Amino acid sequence: MADDPAFLLDVTRLISRLGQGPLTGIDRVEAAWLSHLQGRPHLLVARLGPAQMLLPVEAGADLLAWANGDLSRLPRVSLLERLLRQSALRPRAKRVLARRALRRMPQSGRGLERGVSRRLPGAVAYLNVGHTNLTEPWLSGLGWTTRAVLIHDTIPLDHPELTRAGQSDVFRARLVSVLRHADVIATISAATRDDMLRWRDRLGIAARAPVVVAPIGTTLAAPVPADLPADLDLSRPFFVALGTIEPRKNHALLLGAWEMLARDLPAADMPQLLIVGRRGWENAATFARLDALPPGGPVREFNDLSDGAVAALLKRAHALLMPSRSEGFGLPLTEAAARGTRVLSAPLAPARALLGDSAIWLSPDDPAPWAAEIARIARLPRETLTGIPVPGWPDHFRTVTDAVISAAK
Repeated sequence: MADDPAFLLDVTRLISRLGQGPLTGIDRVEAAWLSHLQGRPHLLVARLGPAQMLLPVEAGADLLAWANGDLSRLPRVSLLERLLRQSALRPRAKRVLARRALRRMPQSGRGLERGVSRRLPGAVAYLNVGHTNLTEPWLSGLGWTTRAVLIHDTIPLDHPELTRAGQSDVFRARLVSVLRHADVIATISAATRDDMLRWRDRLGIAARAPVVVAPIGTTLAAPVPADLPADLDLSRPFFVALGTIEPRKNHALLLGAWEMLARDLPAADMPQLLIVGRRGWENAATFARLDALPPGGPVREFNDLSDGAVAALLKRAHALLMPSRSEGFGLPLTEAAARGTRVLSAPLAPARALLGDSAIWLSPDDPAPWAAEIARIARLPRETLTGIPVPGWPDHFRTVTDAVISAAK
């Protein structure tokens, strides 16, 4: 729309994730906004090392290409980079972006307003959707613009035992900065909004910014069976667990369920469990169990499947399994349910709001009901259910943009 503000999009998180495999979760949201802004008035900003850098529009197309594995826009690795062992994607991309920067600033962002106003006349809104670069000096120094921040969840505060060591304190500081300085706060679900408001009260911070619920969109990639591993047998019933292998995703429960199935079923009747996602953190016991799996067994792990390969699995799986202990939204749920794939999930508030009665809800604390339900479904022919309507990206973009316009008046 003609009266939409020009956005100053923070891409710090997306840059930090380069070279770590397919984008997941929050990374996908930042990439979705970057794609949405192509062809619209905007600039980019990112914290690269000790400096904040204002980046040109052209850097966005390159960043999206790099994030999707297309390195044709990246200069070849130099001999010096090889000698210094700095040939990995992320450091190379950072050097390229630093050379292209329109302005380099201290971490407080002093001087940013001058650099932006020369290139984006009119209303400008700073947008941060990545849970990074949310320090007190940075956000307070952006008072010349409308500051909009998207909060995905409060898991580091609600479940510090399920996150990286020290992450709870880091997130608390970021949330306090947001609550004190943001002009608009958006959350990806009503459950996250409730959690954030609860923490605002607990932290004793006065209400300042409007809080809007802006569910993130679900992009249904086209299935690409050719991207699947050649030795994968899809003629037998299989179930998919999709997401980073970290404590809160609760893969340990699924491994326990498959151990129960192995005790009760002959090998020929064992369903397959395909664990899809890169390995995360603070999960040594689960990693050890995965490493001990026998080759050719019913449980397999895949760390770097393409979106097309994942779509091909979801389209043919007997069910998606999600025993997660905490979620802000749950993109795998909507990706599966929109395709008509059955979902077995822990009964988390965001999940219940998304799927209602269309999923099978099971406790995340007991593997026995999961094993029983999986065995029952595996005996049946694979069934395609009626796909449910899921949130789309246009509604998300419009909700956030409208909230920014309203706050700027």
